[in-house]
Amino acid sequence: MPAISFQSVSKTFPAKSTGAQPLKALNDVSFDIAEGEFFGLLGPNGAGKTTLISILAGLSKATQGRVLVHGHDVQTDYVHARRMLGVVPQELVFDPFFSVREALRFQSGYFGVQKNDAWIDELLAHLGLSDKANANMRQLSGGMKRRVLVAQALVHKPRVIVLDEPTAGVDVELRQTLWQFIAKLNREGHTVLLTTHYLEEAEALCGRLAMLKQGRVLALASTSELLKSASSNVLRFKLDGQLPPELAAKARITGRIVQFPAHDALEIETYLAAVRQAGLKAEDIEIRKADLEDVFLDVMAEGRV
Repeated sequence: MPAISFQSVSKTFPAKSTGAQPLKALNDVSFDIAEGEFFGLLGPNGAGKTTLISILAGLSKATQGRVLVHGHDVQTDYVHARRMLGVVPQELVFDPFFSVREALRFQSGYFGVQKNDAWIDELLAHLGLSDKANANMRQLSGGMKRRVLVAQALVHKPRVIVLDEPTAGVDVELRQTLWQFIAKLNREGHTVLLTTHYLEEAEALCGRLAMLKQGRVLALASTSELLKSASSNVLRFKLDGQLPPELAAKARITGRIVQFPAHDALEIETYLAAVRQAGLKAEDIEIRKADLEDVFLDVMAEGRV
């Protein structure tokens, strides 16, 4: 039995005004996540990732299809389904009247969990919150509030952990601390579903990935299979100056960094010769294997199913 099963899930939002078209946020999404799997859900803004998680968490109802958590339907058997879920939302949501420890105790009570101070202390320690245990939530920085949200999601020891952009806007230290702790829970048997825009995180952590675009699944495979599917290596260099339009159309440009798909040595030399002919000088030239960002951009551009 899979930990999570999305079965032909569609979601259509009604038109906001007269004459407008309804918005189809999800279109026949189907895939399973095995128990103990670290699964990544990737896609651009508006792809439907948060809508899918909202349906999984019971915050939104699918127009069509169903979602199961360890065999329990999130709508018809929501009590058992939600008890197995720990969700870290994308937005910073907190009660300004409680201390960190009080917030975690109240969250425990929602799931009928009592006398779990030892587990709360362990969560606080792993997430670097021990010295903030008695601080009011209003006094915490955005990064610290994010840590508390993670602790709240884990306080009832759920079998399935859902992380919706958990490291958005947080510092490097928290990212490392969080991933070490989540990876530890995953090794202990917890299922993890992650959405993130940090593709290097997904590549390092997730064993399998689904890529969404406009509510449809475009790719569903193991991370290693997706990386093997990359059709080329990448020529990367730094450049002061602007590439000619016909050359820039083939490149991925981020500030001074320019990247071209490179299938062979001849193609590499062709690109570099074109740069020289444009009166530009390429610096720090390197050739690397395609990473998940390259694969992701290819899948989004091709729109393949």
